[in-house]
Amino acid sequence: MRPTDSTPAPRPADDSRPAGPAGSVGSARAGSASRSGPDSGSDGAAPAPAPASAPAPRAGGPEARGIDLVPDEERGGRPRDLFAVWAAPNVSYLSFVVGAALVLMGLTLPQALGVVLVGNLVWICTGVVAAAGPAAGTSGSVVSRALYGVRGNRAVVVVTGWLIAAAYLALNWSAASVAGIGLAARLGLPASPAVDAAVICVIAAGTLLIAIFGYGLIVRLYTGLSVALTVVFAVVTGYVLAAADLSYAPAEPLRGAALAAALGAGFTLVASAPLSYTNSPDLARYLPRDSSPVAVAGWTALGAYLPSVVFTAVGALAATGLDMTDPEAALEGVLPGWFVPVFVVAVVVNTMTNNGMTAYSAGLSVQSVGVRLARIPAVLVIGVLGTAMTLYAILVFDFLTSVSTMLQLVVVVTGPVMAVAMTDLVLRRNRYSGPELLAQRRGGPFWYHGGVHWAGFLALAAGALTAVLWVRTTFWTGPIAAATGGVDLSVPAGMTVAAAVYWAATRALGTIPRP
Repeated sequence: MRPTDSTPAPRPADDSRPAGPAGSVGSARAGSASRSGPDSGSDGAAPAPAPASAPAPRAGGPEARGIDLVPDEERGGRPRDLFAVWAAPNVSYLSFVVGAALVLMGLTLPQALGVVLVGNLVWICTGVVAAAGPAAGTSGSVVSRALYGVRGNRAVVVVTGWLIAAAYLALNWSAASVAGIGLAARLGLPASPAVDAAVICVIAAGTLLIAIFGYGLIVRLYTGLSVALTVVFAVVTGYVLAAADLSYAPAEPLRGAALAAALGAGFTLVASAPLSYTNSPDLARYLPRDSSPVAVAGWTALGAYLPSVVFTAVGALAATGLDMTDPEAALEGVLPGWFVPVFVVAVVVNTMTNNGMTAYSAGLSVQSVGVRLARIPAVLVIGVLGTAMTLYAILVFDFLTSVSTMLQLVVVVTGPVMAVAMTDLVLRRNRYSGPELLAQRRGGPFWYHGGVHWAGFLALAAGALTAVLWVRTTFWTGPIAAATGGVDLSVPAGMTVAAAVYWAATRALGTIPRP
């Protein structure tokens, strides 16, 4: 039985009822979940009733519920549970790489550490957006119908929830596969395309199992993994500190415009990770409806911020004493031989936790645009696409170069998308009607003008255009960035313009009722 066929139809939204502490208006009472699968409410058709509700997520079995409205009786947990959920994927080898890149850009150690502290503050945005999960009781890709309209949202989700997600899956899997292939060689396995393909498929399969089992497994598994990964990376940190040169100074310290350009590029690099997580409501939607939005935002942001700051800073320290142009070789070079396999396994496991969250949300995104698939087949579709891209990258062509180039420009989209989401949440005071978001009915509050919320698209276009003018990459430098000596302010400029335009446009059009 498809999970989307097992949930009763929503009651009509009743915005006259007082909102709970989380600010949700019109949310379903206990036992009134909406049938929110891909075939729910096709441009105005009310979802058909069904006899029973999908079971609550459990660690011992795959999660049955997709983008369905989560009824009150299936909710539980506390906002602080989100700390471990976000810590596990951010106790990361890639943090070492990013931190080292800051020093390799020419920054001094204090300058690099300052960028690490400030750039990671963008995780606050991820936390704020997560607060919509308990309020709406559905996924972030459904909540964004409030931003772009029932029909308009589909175009945005295809880009942010499918294409960018698949690219991140391939990029992370490729990095983990290189480490896994190296470990296979250490274990005496022959170097061959068959072995390489087997390593890639094992890593992908483990990741997809996490996404298939879903929320229940993620909440329980990531608590233990965050501790285990922290222990392994703490050991690596000890060896890095022993090799670090705390008196390090660049041969030619950066000054003036060159320093400003490096600081801007470093901030963009660090901020790109939290800006990619507009899916954060997905992992908060099972919390009780009256969960404190401040607590949800705080625990989400803190869980990601702390490990990101610590291990990105360690990466910067590593670059002062090691040749971090090849980070894996440099780190393995300072570790005892017996510990190297442990470190490699930790790198692979960390990638699986990161990509597990990405694949989980991508599967929900597939449903939210109307594709007639249950959640698990939707996850498999995204997984197969990402695996194929990874196999091609490792075995056939240096696809990673193309993907890395593309990801340099991702912030021009993800920054404005995050800004619009935050602004909408603030303007609505986190009052989202899950049943109305899922019903997709003509004339409903999220139908707007022909199914499109033009304020959202205007803000997104204005923010993205501004970011393009300010961005600096290896293949494109915006005219404003070029005029200022290569200073990359694409993230703050794009987000500020997107937020301002969305606020002004919604006020002018009257599309968000004043509280």
